[in-house]
Amino acid sequence: MDEALLRSLTPSVLAILVRRGADFAAAEDAVQDALIEAVRVWPADRPRDPKGWLVTVAWRRFLDATRADAARRRREDLVDEEPAPGPAPAVDDTLQLYFLCAHPSLTPSSAVALTLRAVGGLTTRQIAQAYLVPEATMAQRISRAKRTVSGVQFDRPGDVATVLRVLYLVFNEGYSGDVDLAAEAIRLTRQLSATIDHPEVAGLLALMLLHHARRATRTAADGSLVPLAEQERIRWDTASIAEGVEILQAALARDRLGEFQAQAAIAALHADAPTAEETDWVQIVEWYDELARLTDSPVVRLNRAVAVGEADGPRAGLAALAALNDSLPRHAAVAAYLHERDGDLTTAARLYAEAAQKAPNLAERDYLTRQAARLNTGRGR
Repeated sequence: MDEALLRSLTPSVLAILVRRGADFAAAEDAVQDALIEAVRVWPADRPRDPKGWLVTVAWRRFLDATRADAARRRREDLVDEEPAPGPAPAVDDTLQLYFLCAHPSLTPSSAVALTLRAVGGLTTRQIAQAYLVPEATMAQRISRAKRTVSGVQFDRPGDVATVLRVLYLVFNEGYSGDVDLAAEAIRLTRQLSATIDHPEVAGLLALMLLHHARRATRTAADGSLVPLAEQERIRWDTASIAEGVEILQAALARDRLGEFQAQAAIAALHADAPTAEETDWVQIVEWYDELARLTDSPVVRLNRAVAVGEADGPRAGLAALAALNDSLPRHAAVAAYLHERDGDLTTAARLYAEAAQKAPNLAERDYLTRQAARLNTGRGR
């Protein structure tokens, strides 16, 4: 069974049902039923037109559900609208569906969560981790979003800022999580960049390309995490870096700075350094200052503390870290790194072990556990 094919077809099938008059929640349920049926049927009898097959089956599932709880007249109208058999149009509806999910009736956070679940294919748990909230809280948020958009006509799609936020989170999950969505997020951002003249669209595309250029070096052959300073820079994708820098420079020249452009500038400085030791940390701190001004994000300030520790020494980094809440995700990991650089190996080992217990994924947990073990072994000699 080609799971990648099913995943790629899901947004288009969902968009087709919504355009034909299905409310969002019912359409999503119908598409999920069609996917389950495909998993059951396709191994023995794969259709010549997979997308058309999914549209037909999903629409029939929607009609079946509608017949159960809607008025007879409306049910008969929907039956008349059933699409005729035949190939489905080869149109990519994914980006349109991102805008439809970012409907003005939803708050931005709810729109992002709904899109990640319905279009991105992420689990509720993965989305909750991205938002730093409990899984139960996120499940309630997504359920409320589905209820809100059910029966709403999608004639006022959401704004670009919300769609960019969704694409960014999808890319991050695909880059470091369990589901490979990074390439799809880049493809859709390219598509958006070609249709909308917006500096933050360009900033996001540059940021994605610069991060994606390092992807092959982020993990070792055994799947273990490789930190930026230890990556083989000769293996970085120089073509993607050059393209990302060119896009970023054009966006910055318009003097309409946004958070994605600032993040891309930081990524470009890392990409420009021939070695980790030659990284321009002073300029990176300046860009983090701009980013903190734009976002007022504690996560940005946490990353800034690392940069300050590199530019001005670990004690300066620890001083910047002291101003932040120690409940922040990865706070313990940053503190461990700065304490190790300051020579306090006992505290660093304890904090690495603490950070490992809070790690959001297995690769990060294993890396932090190894860091703690390395320091404990070294002190025991």
